[in-house]
Amino acid sequence: MFGKRQRLPEVHPKPQAASQPPVRPASRPAGAAEPVAPQRAQEFDGLRKAVFDALIDTIDMKRVGQQDSEIARREIGLLVAEILTAKKAVMTAAEQEVLLTDLLNDILGYGPLEPLLARDDIADIMVNGCRPIMIEVGGKMVETDIRFRDETQLLNICQRIVSQVGRRVDESSPICDARLQDGSRVNVIAPPLSIDGTTLTIRKFKKDKLTLDQLVRFGSITPEGAEILRIIGRVRCNVLISGGTGSGKTTLLNCMTRSIDATERIVTCEDAAELQLQQPHVVRLETRPKNLEGEGEVTMRDLVKNCLRMRPERIIVGEVRGAEAIDLLQAMNTGHDGSMGTVHANSPREALSRLETMITMGGSTLPARTLREMISKSIDVVVQAARLRDGSRKITHISEVLGMEGDVIVTQDLFIYDIEGEDANGHIIGRHRATGVMRPGFWDRARYFGEAKNLTAALEAAAKTTGGL
Repeated sequence: MFGKRQRLPEVHPKPQAASQPPVRPASRPAGAAEPVAPQRAQEFDGLRKAVFDALIDTIDMKRVGQQDSEIARREIGLLVAEILTAKKAVMTAAEQEVLLTDLLNDILGYGPLEPLLARDDIADIMVNGCRPIMIEVGGKMVETDIRFRDETQLLNICQRIVSQVGRRVDESSPICDARLQDGSRVNVIAPPLSIDGTTLTIRKFKKDKLTLDQLVRFGSITPEGAEILRIIGRVRCNVLISGGTGSGKTTLLNCMTRSIDATERIVTCEDAAELQLQQPHVVRLETRPKNLEGEGEVTMRDLVKNCLRMRPERIIVGEVRGAEAIDLLQAMNTGHDGSMGTVHANSPREALSRLETMITMGGSTLPARTLREMISKSIDVVVQAARLRDGSRKITHISEVLGMEGDVIVTQDLFIYDIEGEDANGHIIGRHRATGVMRPGFWDRARYFGEAKNLTAALEAAAKTTGGL
């Protein structure tokens, strides 16, 4: 099955001794502690490295990746058994299972990351060289007892991840954005830029797609607030989702897109494709970095410009961070109502200022007032997400853009989150509150789509529940 580059002279296919049963794929649960005695750990690591080196010399790694995973696992298991016999290694059955699982993860998977990727309660995985891997669980940073064996193993796993989306990471291209097959976002930065070893950061996506109803159960928003967000997405408001790093912008964007009608044609533009839209008519576009010759780069602005020629009904930009901001605004203002994007900012007003700054830094020579008029006419609603100091995530503002007064963009809050203090355990105490606005600027749009009664009912219920009236 595998093309051999070199035969191991000491390996002969023969039955194993009774004291060393055949190696079988491990069946221990993901993340379980390794059944290797502490006093054996150093010897076990040395043997694992020796077996791995022997495997690399024996099999054709490229062909392994093209084989069915179960067939590959069986063949690798047989080869590992042969190598252990040749080396006269004495191991318990449990240690052999751990060894085979680690080797399979190294060859076919993502090495030490496998048990972490299998957990659905982890939001972020942070690898800082060969030190213990850090994870985020429940909004808190936790240090694990898992680490990469050495820098070579770490860099090999990084290469495997980024090569799946046609990218590379090395000294000539030390920074790379990529994604896993499940849509999880990956960032790699390698030496010499990362001084203490290769740094790998994975923003994991939950296997179960989140909905606005689930955000309500998590306490991120109230039922009335979720209904307002559903209507905003349904009636084709142009939406800007603002928030800091790790505040849940992409998750919220995914939730809001669920209200888009299944018949609409949606084009998404992203640096690393991570949006998980459920509609049947979705076209996903992804940027591309330069090749080894410094050519072939496709920027976010290129994608946004091109998608205007693809007859989109909605354009969704995963993250607006540069000159593409002006192209998105022009699209929003020229018949592509219901378009959405995210931006890094700490408040709705700061998000609008960030758009202006990005357009100016992109080389625009338009006067500041002209840019603000364009922003005020293009953006209908800004939704602010925040990660609070206790690790919880809240939707803190639902604000609409009303227009201009003089040289200032006028906004109006419909829904806000007030922090009232914290309890003895350090958990934030607060509440969502409606501001009492009963006739938002997009009310006529809601009436056109048959959502006026629902919008009025949601605003009234929110106001009564939270004391806005």
